[in-house]
Amino acid sequence: MASLEIEETNENEFTICPSFDDMKLKEEILRGIYAYGFEKPSPIQQKAIPIIIKERDIIGQAQSGTGKTATFGIGILQRISFEKKVTQALILVPTRELAHQIKKVLDSIGEYCNISVHACIGGTNVMDDIKSLRDGQHIVVGTPGRIYDMINRNVLVLNNLMMLILDEADQMLDRGFKAQIYEIFNLGIPEKTQIGLFSATWTPEADEIAKKFMRNPIVIKVQKDALTLDGIKQFKVDVKNEEYKYGVLVDLYRVISIKQAVIFCNLKKKIDEVASKLKADNLSMVCLHGELEQKERDKIMKEFRDGTTRILLTTDLLARGIDIQQVSLVINYDIPINKEMYIHRIGRSGRFGRKGVAINFVTDKEAPALAEIESHYQTSISELPNDLDSVMNS
Repeated sequence: MASLEIEETNENEFTICPSFDDMKLKEEILRGIYAYGFEKPSPIQQKAIPIIIKERDIIGQAQSGTGKTATFGIGILQRISFEKKVTQALILVPTRELAHQIKKVLDSIGEYCNISVHACIGGTNVMDDIKSLRDGQHIVVGTPGRIYDMINRNVLVLNNLMMLILDEADQMLDRGFKAQIYEIFNLGIPEKTQIGLFSATWTPEADEIAKKFMRNPIVIKVQKDALTLDGIKQFKVDVKNEEYKYGVLVDLYRVISIKQAVIFCNLKKKIDEVASKLKADNLSMVCLHGELEQKERDKIMKEFRDGTTRILLTTDLLARGIDIQQVSLVINYDIPINKEMYIHRIGRSGRFGRKGVAINFVTDKEAPALAEIESHYQTSISELPNDLDSVMNS
């Protein structure tokens, strides 16, 4: 498990809590944590949850699958008042799917707390959001555009806000949400609001927001050489040319017995091409990309989570923060253009405490990009062995 590097003014001010019981959480929260299936906190949870509870601003950098969502989720639940049905915590995320995922985690851990959590995202009926927010919500999680709209309409009232969390902060800034995020900060966030920034990677833009809006934050970072998930076995297949990728994919379909798999392509156009070939060969899968209507995206994700469908073909839309318990294999049909995205993709398998396999299809043109990934994460990606069953089952 990755080690943590702490930057703080007083090393003795905060202590590592090796168990959830040591955190002195409300009884209702502890019941929810154990009912959700957590047995012990991950390293970032051991250090960060007590910091959040002490009302300090925090920057948390840890790779996908280490429990960042539960980290700030438990901290939020411990801090807010369940009796006051007003918005006390706001969580900003880059994608609709991640908003739904966080709501699901909060609803589960907060099952015994009588809390209300609302996902406020684009692509849904605005009037439904307005009604839900006027009915009162303890926690609101959403995408910057819709959140900004609700604040502007004076529907999302922030007078009682205690906490503001930016999850996957670097991706939000990279996707062009910077102006909206700044506007949200400037639209009436109470001065004493506690702020948390969480991500697997860090950028100058995220650092800029931290310096502008945060008060002496405690910084928790994973060491760069520990970013690769210990539980994931990484392999590559040299396919030489692009046209050979599909044949390798078909071989994997027919040889490996798996629970569920996610296949990543860089472009929606590539997804359409691969999906068309798979359908022609009577190989089942579902596709997910940003051009689908929200209802269709929700339907696809539900079927995949439920295990109704086994193979999900997607772009980087799904690469951040979505925890699908059964995923044991990730295939990078295309090597990601952005090396930072690699850790998010392979993080779909091998979530905290579980094992997984990542297989990369590499053309001659993509070989330098994969070499850069190996160098960046100080890892070695091996050739995929012929005995595929042993790879998946060991």
